[in-house]
Amino acid sequence: MNTPTRVDVAFPLQGHDLPRDHRLALAEAVAQLVPWLADDPQAAVHPVKLVHGSGEPALLSARSRLVLRVARERADELHTLAGRTLRVAGHELRLGEPHLRELLPHTTLYAHFVDAGDADEARFLDAVGAELEQMDVSCHRVCGREQAWRGPQQPLHGFSLMLHGLRAAAALRVLEHGLGAHRLLGCGVFVPHKSAAAVGD
Repeated sequence: MNTPTRVDVAFPLQGHDLPRDHRLALAEAVAQLVPWLADDPQAAVHPVKLVHGSGEPALLSARSRLVLRVARERADELHTLAGRTLRVAGHELRLGEPHLRELLPHTTLYAHFVDAGDADEARFLDAVGAELEQMDVSCHRVCGREQAWRGPQQPLHGFSLMLHGLRAAAALRVLEHGLGAHRLLGCGVFVPHKSAAAVGD
């Protein structure tokens, strides 16, 4: 199996809280510091994991990270961001020293949100199936809960998505390419998942 062309670069965060719907503001803040991300259609910004609940704003935990998925050859450039401050919708996040995370194939992958455009669940799954077929990926698809988030021009509508029964090479293709649009807003960005039981979480 070939070495993945993409890696995740994870920055510890010093800060207090963020809005739960922070994807657009985070993408805009990151673009100020890393403008070349916009030129890479497969580059991705993971949404920051926040303390569960419904309160606003949401608290950061000790494990909260800014994670950028970038081309392997550009990962070293991101070390210059250590010590910089992101301003996300009025909230300040100071970036710590980053570390590299390899993309590892798993039989089950999960994306918290995949953009569906204006499609309903059935048409969304059909579109996902067609995109996976183009990547020569065969797997089972489990659609999770419907969601809406702020987008650049209009709200983004989509679903969480579990893919399971993946072969190793196919899993790496999904990790590297993602699915759907708006990768810099954390859409269609997959991570390994232990169980298909939690697809609605």
